[in-house]
Amino acid sequence: MARKRLLTEFGMGTSLRRQDYTEAAIRAVKDALWHNSINLAELFGRGKQDMLIDVEIGVQEPGQVDVDKIIAVFPYGQPKVTAVKGGLDVSRPDGGKPTVIANVAISISLDLGAAG
Repeated sequence: MARKRLLTEFGMGTSLRRQDYTEAAIRAVKDALWHNSINLAELFGRGKQDMLIDVEIGVQEPGQVDVDKIIAVFPYGQPKVTAVKGGLDVSRPDGGKPTVIANVAISISLDLGAAG
């Protein structure tokens, strides 16, 4: 397989009061997805299901991200989700749960056949 990365998009999402890392990550994924409307697979004569989607999510508590819920956001393609330490937890002056900020990078690749 000659996997070729063709597009990377970035997004940011928050959970303002519930300290919900999954919800912040979902919002970040949707933010990244809504930045483009490229019919990438069709440009290469492929179906949308052929898209290989690598999702990297940065949050302060990566173990609290429900990867299956992130995968469910994608209407097609083959998403692979990795949560890593990153993002930002912003403390609240009232002492409540911090605001969670998630960052995401989504890279789209296709198998373009044999290299060379």
